Amino acid sequence: MTNEMIWIIFAIVNFGLIVLCYYLFGKIGLFAWVAMATVLANIQVMKTIELFGITATLGNIMYGTVFLAGDIFNEKYGKKTAQKAVFVGFFINLTSVIIMQIALWFQGTPDTVEMNDSLSAIFKLMPIIFIASLIAYLTSQLLDIAIFQQIKKRWPSEKMLWLRKTGSTLIGQAVDTLIFVTIAFGLNKTYSGIVFWEVMLTTYVVKAIVALLDTPFIYMIQKIKPLNEKDAQIA
Repeated sequence: MTNEMIWIIFAIVNFGLIVLCYYLFGKIGLFAWVAMATVLANIQVMKTIELFGITATLGNIMYGTVFLAGDIFNEKYGKKTAQKAVFVGFFINLTSVIIMQIALWFQGTPDTVEMNDSLSAIFKLMPIIFIASLIAYLTSQLLDIAIFQQIKKRWPSEKMLWLRKTGSTLIGQAVDTLIFVTIAFGLNKTYSGIVFWEVMLTTYVVKAIVALLDTPFIYMIQKIKPLNEKDAQIA
């Protein structure tokens, strides 16, 4: 099975699971999803794959679901709830990194050397990457919320949900890519010249594809009544 086929299946699984999470647990489930996705995306991003003829990182789909969750919050629960979800994701991401950095200080037993090395390879982050990730996440997510609200004021109908969802996400992801790649790889000259812009472009193209692919799923969630909200009405 090719990477492209696996990637499409992976995207459908991710989008399907966030729909299921919302159906089962409602708003609380989405908060949990954002917390989980911000952590998993930063782990997955360490794996580089060849996709549609370009080199890309694996975390783009999972990170895209964070934008999807934010747009769901924005559409169904309002701006303040969406902002709260962003800060929850930021806090969980920050604390998970701090906790794992301290965990790596422990000396493992001789029979677990390979496992300890693997753990270090995953969680031992370069400070510049960590800083870039946090700044890009917070800035792009809050911008996405603001743009979504502005588009909704102009085109509030349900038929235009695709426009406010896709428009805000494409702009937010562009800002996220610009900030992250510039801080993580540009300031320290990891990439320069044409290579820097190639990395910037290919990263954004993959994120844009994800943003377009997950648009139908927000319409599914828009029509879903979570089980816990149904139970509350019965009670």
